[in-house]
Amino acid sequence: MSNLARVIYMGTSDFAVPGLRALLQSLRYDVVAVVTQPDRPVGRKRVMTPPPVKVVAESAAIPVLQPEKARDPEFISAIESLRADIAIVASYGQILKQRLLDAPRFGCLNIHGSLLPKYRGASPIQSAILNGESETGVTIMQMDVGLDTGDMISKVSTPIRDDDTAQSLHDRLAELGGTLLLETLPKVLAGQAELEKQNDAEATHVGKIQREDGLIDWKRPAREIWNQARAFDPWPGAFSTVKDFGEIRIWKCHLAEETLNGAPGNVVVKDDQFMVICGEGALVIDELQKQGSRRMLTRDFLAGARLPEGAQFELE
Repeated sequence: MSNLARVIYMGTSDFAVPGLRALLQSLRYDVVAVVTQPDRPVGRKRVMTPPPVKVVAESAAIPVLQPEKARDPEFISAIESLRADIAIVASYGQILKQRLLDAPRFGCLNIHGSLLPKYRGASPIQSAILNGESETGVTIMQMDVGLDTGDMISKVSTPIRDDDTAQSLHDRLAELGGTLLLETLPKVLAGQAELEKQNDAEATHVGKIQREDGLIDWKRPAREIWNQARAFDPWPGAFSTVKDFGEIRIWKCHLAEETLNGAPGNVVVKDDQFMVICGEGALVIDELQKQGSRRMLTRDFLAGARLPEGAQFELE
């Protein structure tokens, strides 16, 4: 009989991939099944596409379960029959019932992309950048039936750099999560983990990002709009419409050092710089994309664009 710990891995998105790979590369764990969301149609041609975690699992010949609903009794019975020691959940995308949480001998651990109790919910990485946090991290917790409310077991932090976007921070946190998982699991399986209850009074909750969250309100301070552009790269992007020109997506920008006079939303083109006046301060746009065109550097955009005289971004 194998002495390897029997592990079920539940995850869907790219964020969950490093954790699964870490388990597969370790000599201490037997991943007996991977649970992920069903394949979904993707792109304009609606091509049925497997989740990233499924691709990794199948390449390692790990059985994959893809229930439409994780609360389905037949699915839960199938999980119980695996007699797992522990389940690891990372960016899975469904709420788990207590019966499912209780199926593995040591319950279920969750890899969450924030320093709990801050940013419980679906968009912790984007929200940390959006709110101007100087650091964030990964928390591994013992799951309960609440939304990211379980007792914390371990944490690792990382600074949020000025050049970080949601994508770059996501990738760094995902790798940190895989490393932290391997550091945490032996203590949990040996019954030596120290659990810390979350302080609910300090908790913040964040929902799913919607496309309209990317709409820029130029009456806000430049620093907040700068955070917005970084938080919503790659999706949905920070965007606004220039009157008589069309929608522009702001991919990269930085805070203007000089003071500009004018109303919020006014465009100032000066020395090959594309600047926009905000409610407080101004932004220098470094990389942008006109609707229907490609993403490009500002100097390339200005070389070909015919902005209307006195161009202004719409405020509503």
